[in-house]
Amino acid sequence: MVKRFALIVGLMIGITSLASFAMGASNRKEDVARIQRSAEIFHEIMSTPDRSIPRQLLASASCIAIIPGEKQFAFMFGGKYGKGLVTCRTARGWSPPAFLAIGGGSYGFQIGGSSTDIVMVFRSRRGLDSLLSDKFRIGAGATAAAGPVGRDVSAETDIALKAEILTYARSRGVFAGISLDGAVVRPDQHGNESLYGHNARTKQIVDGDVPAPAVTRSLTAEISRYVGHKSQATKKNG
Repeated sequence: MVKRFALIVGLMIGITSLASFAMGASNRKEDVARIQRSAEIFHEIMSTPDRSIPRQLLASASCIAIIPGEKQFAFMFGGKYGKGLVTCRTARGWSPPAFLAIGGGSYGFQIGGSSTDIVMVFRSRRGLDSLLSDKFRIGAGATAAAGPVGRDVSAETDIALKAEILTYARSRGVFAGISLDGAVVRPDQHGNESLYGHNARTKQIVDGDVPAPAVTRSLTAEISRYVGHKSQATKKNG
């Protein structure tokens, strides 16, 4: 009986520790690795034009978010959870990346399964305003849709073209548009403060009002390479 009780307590401690690890603060080394991995993911996706995000859609992007798949965040009492970052277009180019976390939704994190990379393209001021809120649910505020894939945007993608947020996933090498409706996105304030200093906020970072550390330039350079700086996207002054 004592051994059984000790086993139960041990399991509870283990689950609590794992939950705290998944939902808790990451360290600077992990955050830097997440930036580098996001740059690699974007390059790998865009270097295959027939199976990438259409350049026409990226030309009107206000912000691009990337959540690298990480198996250590694969479950949280049966839920789905991941950490990533977002960079936004400013008058001076792409902003330093701000950190964010995403949970819920049906985007394919599976216990024991392969990790899934998530990409979100914010295409409107309303989508950007949702991003800057303390927490928002995809599909509840700004309209969201599974994004089209390929070199060109075809007539069959009219619904996606009207969406304020386009969402994609890559798993086991397959990249496709996927619905993230119901997923909740919130700022990762600890990540922001760890990299940019105390009180650094998402809006300041994505507006380009915070100096960009050298470690962030791999991502912004990769996005600039494929997307460029100029577009019809809404600038920070609206």
